[in-house]
Amino acid sequence: MAKVGGPGFNNTYNRPSGGAGGGGNFPRRGGRFIKKNPHRINEEITGRELRVVGEGIESAVMSVRDAIELAKTMELDLVEISPSAEPPVCKITDYKKFLYQQKKKQKEIKKKTQNVIIKEIRFGPNTDEHDFNFKLKHAIGFLQDGAKVKAYVFFKGRAIIYKERGEILLLKFVQELEEWGKVESMPQLEGKKMIVMITPKK
Repeated sequence: MAKVGGPGFNNTYNRPSGGAGGGGNFPRRGGRFIKKNPHRINEEITGRELRVVGEGIESAVMSVRDAIELAKTMELDLVEISPSAEPPVCKITDYKKFLYQQKKKQKEIKKKTQNVIIKEIRFGPNTDEHDFNFKLKHAIGFLQDGAKVKAYVFFKGRAIIYKERGEILLLKFVQELEEWGKVESMPQLEGKKMIVMITPKK
């Protein structure tokens, strides 16, 4: 069960319950603001009835008072997780552990939704072997770092007549990178560019 403070305080972080300083304005203690819980817990929870869930607990609707008493007997906290539900849903759990798990999930979601970095590598239709190998080395580094590689051949002026040469060059480039990346689609001509996208192998 989360420890409570002195009179007028009723949760893990000793947030005052109502009265002056409520509504998001928190008094200072030792020159620092008191941290606000992201959830209502224990005696902060209002209403007549709520649905109680938790590990090893059969879901049931009961009064707030009975739910708080049940949490106390288990030396855990009553945490409001779905206040807009009818009736509101509360979970009996260790609140500090619950917060830790929530933060961990948020980090995982953020990691999955991070913007993909795309590195561009430009060739000409007459790129020589030395320049090809130089750019190949850079592409390997980009893929190893988890970035996508957008390789393209730029056809300047009438050089578009050499589009077959550009396609061969890009296919060779893709083949050389087979160990580190895979092709999203075959080389495609877009305006004056022939483009191929390579994504890193996991």
